[in-house]
Amino acid sequence: METASPHETAASLVEMLNTKGQGDYIGEPISQLAHSLQAAHLARTNSDDEELIIAALLHDIGQFLPADEIKRLAHNVCEMDAQGGSVGRVGHERIGDAYLVRLGFSRRVGALVASHVPAKRYLCAVDPAYHATLSEASQASLRYQGGPMSGTELQEWAGNPWCTDMCRMRKWDDAAKVVGLDVPPAEAYLGMIERHLARENVEQ
Repeated sequence: METASPHETAASLVEMLNTKGQGDYIGEPISQLAHSLQAAHLARTNSDDEELIIAALLHDIGQFLPADEIKRLAHNVCEMDAQGGSVGRVGHERIGDAYLVRLGFSRRVGALVASHVPAKRYLCAVDPAYHATLSEASQASLRYQGGPMSGTELQEWAGNPWCTDMCRMRKWDDAAKVVGLDVPPAEAYLGMIERHLARENVEQ
């Protein structure tokens, strides 16, 4: 089977966002597409780091995949976890990570996507005021996601070289819930995604 070109992959992802992202963003007053576009816009406004911007745009891509793709990716992630001795529920953030890395995105983009749920748990542990900034839906989901971090998990997260960027992206994720906000469409990121994939293909 022929591998898709960077342009084809970028166009496919933009189409997926536009077509699959029309549904409600669970518990929030905007669509999943609007949320993703707002997160990307916040990243682009506050940073020129293209990997960070791409990760913000695609952080919820695991929500948009077909059911059979989600099932297969979740199974593969669980298999990898089992080899390491730890098996847990696989969320959309880790499915998105696995999917994007498989498409040729950098390990950092995948890790940033994978981080956007646990980053909330980290921030709740290190910044008591952060919890109050979360929406009601996000506060409610925290307990199902494991609550604030502690112990070894907290220490490991603090020592991650991408911790600062993971926290920045999480805060953009939290803020990207404004009804009616006018931001650039998904197509505005086509060139950025294509450049990134082309670069990764050369380096591999």
